[in-house]
Amino acid sequence: MGESDPHIHVESKVIHGDAAVRNVLAATFGLAGDLPSLVTTGCGLRVPYAMTSPRPDSVTCLACREHARLEHLRFAEQVERLGRMPGSNVGAAQVKQAADRHRDLAEKFSDAPG
Repeated sequence: MGESDPHIHVESKVIHGDAAVRNVLAATFGLAGDLPSLVTTGCGLRVPYAMTSPRPDSVTCLACREHARLEHLRFAEQVERLGRMPGSNVGAAQVKQAADRHRDLAEKFSDAPG
């Protein structure tokens, strides 16, 4: 990555971002671990964490937008598949809501940035 990269990227693990895990730990146990200074992005670059965002309206790297779109679609399918499994304690309405949310995010990532 060069210093002149002006783009905002998305982490390669856009669904399971470290910041979300950090927030859950902080809320649950009062622990707050450090975020990494560099992260791998959806386009394969290693960039400063500050140059990433999970929000579709902020991501300007087209390859990262496509990566995030595909990840959200894949996760929506996975949620639906797991929600249909026998013994699932998540109701059909909750499964549909979660899958719809990720499909909506995928659609937002497919739109032109900014």
